Amino acid sequence: MKRLLFYCQHILGMGHLVRSMEIVRGLVHEFQICFINGGEIVEGFTIPAGVEVVNLPAIKTDAEFQTLQPVNTSLTLAEVQEQRKNQLLEVCDRFQPDVLMIELFPFGRGKFSFELIPLLEAARSLPSPAKVVCSLRDIVVTKRDQAKYEDKVCRLMNQYFDLLLVHGDPRFQTLEDTFSRVYDLQCPVCYTGYVVQPQPQPAVLEHANSPLILVSVGGGRFGHELLECVAKTAPLLATQLPHTIQMFTGPFMPESGFAKLQAMAIDSPNLKVNRFTPNLLTYMQQADLSISMSGYNTTMNVLTTGVRAMILPFTGNDDQEQTIRAAKLAKLGVVEMIRPEDLHPKVFAEKVIASLQRQPHQVRFDFNGVAQTTYFLKELVAAKQVAFVG
Repeated sequence: MKRLLFYCQHILGMGHLVRSMEIVRGLVHEFQICFINGGEIVEGFTIPAGVEVVNLPAIKTDAEFQTLQPVNTSLTLAEVQEQRKNQLLEVCDRFQPDVLMIELFPFGRGKFSFELIPLLEAARSLPSPAKVVCSLRDIVVTKRDQAKYEDKVCRLMNQYFDLLLVHGDPRFQTLEDTFSRVYDLQCPVCYTGYVVQPQPQPAVLEHANSPLILVSVGGGRFGHELLECVAKTAPLLATQLPHTIQMFTGPFMPESGFAKLQAMAIDSPNLKVNRFTPNLLTYMQQADLSISMSGYNTTMNVLTTGVRAMILPFTGNDDQEQTIRAAKLAKLGVVEMIRPEDLHPKVFAEKVIASLQRQPHQVRFDFNGVAQTTYFLKELVAAKQVAFVG
C-alpha cells in the first residue's frame, strides 16, 4: 500500500480534527496512514484501526487567534516549536510518504511555517519525492491585508503543492467567493463535495421528555455565551412545554465554566450537561432541535440529518467563515441564525418555541467528500508512479 502522511493542527476548536479524521477513515483501506496531530488530545475521540498517530507536543491559541500557547506550560513556546519541527522531520524520514497531505496550510496556519516549510522541503527531498496535497474547507478566512495574504498563499502553493482539494460544493460556496486568486494557482483545484460523517444505525437514547433539544459548541473553547443563555432559558422553557435539553460543552471548556453550568442544571430538571460524546450525530438524528455554533462539521451534521437548527456564528478575530455559512443557509430557510442580541432568556425562549414549530427543511448538496477525496488521491499516486517509472 502507498504511504500517506496527514498533518492536522487544531488550535481552538476541534472541527479540523473531526473533518481530517473522517477523511482518514475513508482512506485507511487504500493507504498506509500516519496521522500527525498537532493539537490537544481529545479523550474519547476514536481513531480508525490501522492508523498510526503521532501526537506532537500540543499547541493551542486564544479565542482571538493572536498568540500560540504550549499546552504543556512547563515548556516555552520556542522549546515546543523546536521539538515539533525535529519530530516532524524524523517521522517524514522514517515513514517515507508517497503523499503528504496538509490540512488548511497555506490558506491558514501561517504561524506554523516554522515546522511546515522544513517538512515540505524534506518531503520534496525524499528519494521518491512525495506528492503534496492541501486539504481545505469550503470557506477561507479573509485577512485585513487580503492582497498580501493571497500573494503569499499563491507563492507557497505554486512552490510546494501538487493538488488542492476543496471540501465543498461549488453550487453552494465556491473558493473564489473568499479567495480571489484561484486561477493563479498552478496545481489542479478539485472540489470533493462536503466531508460528512456516515449516518449511524438508530440507537435508543435516554431522555425523559420529548421534544429533545440538543445543544453543542464543538470543542468548547468558545460559545460559552450560548451555553449560558440556554441554561438561563431552561427554567422559562420548563413552564411552557415538556422537553429535555441535552447540552455538550465540549472537551476544552474550562473546568470553572463547566462546573457553573452543572450547578445551573441542578435547579433545572429539564437540562442535562455533559462534556463530550463521540455519538453526537446519533443525538442529532433524534433531536427535534439542534442549537449550536455554525462550524463546518456541526453544520454538515445538521444538513445530513435534516434536524431543525438554530446556529450562532463564531466571530472572534473578525472571522467571517461561520457568518457566511450561517447567513446563506438562513436565506435558504434551512436554519434559524442566532444573533448576539438574541442571547437573552425571554427572547431566546420565544425563538426556541418558534423553531420547534417550524417544518424541517432539507437541502441537497454534494456530500461525497470522503469518497471523492479518496478518488483524487489515488489518481495522484497513480500519476506519480507512472512518472517515476518513466
